[in-house]
Amino acid sequence: MLGALPLEQKLLVSVAVLAVISVVYKLLSQFISRTGKRIELEPHAMNGIRLVLRVMAIMATIMLIFGLWELPTEWFVGTSALIGAFLGFGSSQTINNVVAGFYVLISQPFKVKDYVKIGELEGQVEEIAINYTNLYTPTFNLLKVPNTQVMNSRVLNITHEGFIKYTFSVGFDHTITNRRLVDECFNPALEEFHLSHEDQQLRKPEVYLDSSDRLGKNYLIRIFIPKGEAKSLYVLQPELLDRILEKYYRIKDMQV
Repeated sequence: MLGALPLEQKLLVSVAVLAVISVVYKLLSQFISRTGKRIELEPHAMNGIRLVLRVMAIMATIMLIFGLWELPTEWFVGTSALIGAFLGFGSSQTINNVVAGFYVLISQPFKVKDYVKIGELEGQVEEIAINYTNLYTPTFNLLKVPNTQVMNSRVLNITHEGFIKYTFSVGFDHTITNRRLVDECFNPALEEFHLSHEDQQLRKPEVYLDSSDRLGKNYLIRIFIPKGEAKSLYVLQPELLDRILEKYYRIKDMQV
């Protein structure tokens, strides 16, 4: 019916369609922004949702204009389907990453600047994009992890209450008693370390006996670093381990 309108009216209706879609798009975009801020959604997630909204607005505009001017919409639909098929066959992994990216952005297993372990990988989250999650790793490199791998891996977020709770282990044999290890090795090493780097930590490191068998015993050392300071963690954790081992070997030399 609209196709039978005079040229002037078609132009007016076209302008009206563009105006209405533009207003609806802006209102929905503002709604997304307000909702995202309220639920603390990552900016990358909001950008992804806006992208989907923009594509839907463009598609709706094209379909309405094609119908109004009686253009062969089957050409548009057929070409779109053909292009979509080629893209689907050629970039299925990319599409899977995009879908997984939306899942990661919406479910929020972690946020930017959180320190996480994703399967066998670990590092500080620097960016959560549609395709990849970027990690700043202990080797001081930026690693791009496909979001499909993120979604299919076990994720451990060790960032809580504003700081990184990083735990590492150290093992010893039974030549030195637990009491002596704690009193002459761990406690002095942790105290010296804490006093040397008090401005870079939020609390003193802690030590726990994790396990013990006939071969030896294993201790867990927990170090506390402010959130977002992975570079400090990568420098301080080896230093703390060196202090502990230094005092341990000094005790062993005294027993010889």
